[in-house]
Amino acid sequence: MESKKRPDGLDSPIVPTMMKHAGRLHVRVYRATNGRIGGKWRIGAGWKKPVPTLLLDHVGRKSGTRFTTPLLFLDDAPDVVVVASQGGLPKNPQWYANLLAHPETQVQIRGEKRAVRARTATADERAALWPRLVDLYADFASYQAWTDREIPVVILERR
Repeated sequence: MESKKRPDGLDSPIVPTMMKHAGRLHVRVYRATNGRIGGKWRIGAGWKKPVPTLLLDHVGRKSGTRFTTPLLFLDDAPDVVVVASQGGLPKNPQWYANLLAHPETQVQIRGEKRAVRARTATADERAALWPRLVDLYADFASYQAWTDREIPVVILERR
């Protein structure tokens, strides 16, 4: 898989720090309002076509610390699907590695909390889900073009 050049600035060391702080604020506001604020992503392709967001709880595979990450999601009832895109950066996001180590977790969608089990989509599942994910948020196609890794698609199965 050959990658296209990421836009200038995305590889700056300040980007992950900014994303971490923005994510923490997003989680606080989402929780305080049960997703009324922060329940839709309106950045990038989401500006014209807002995308639903959820809060994913995950446990650090090394630290054992509990984290919460806001993510875009596709409703694939009864399950939900998330993408480990990391904005097309070369490495998978930490939450993905944490889910591989501790797949039993919880998500919050608006005011509803639900227990889920995370698993990486099979090749056939990914092939079927990817066009739906790109339709949901067109920037996923750009992110895939910017990296040599195959971006993992994660199915969060309701428990």
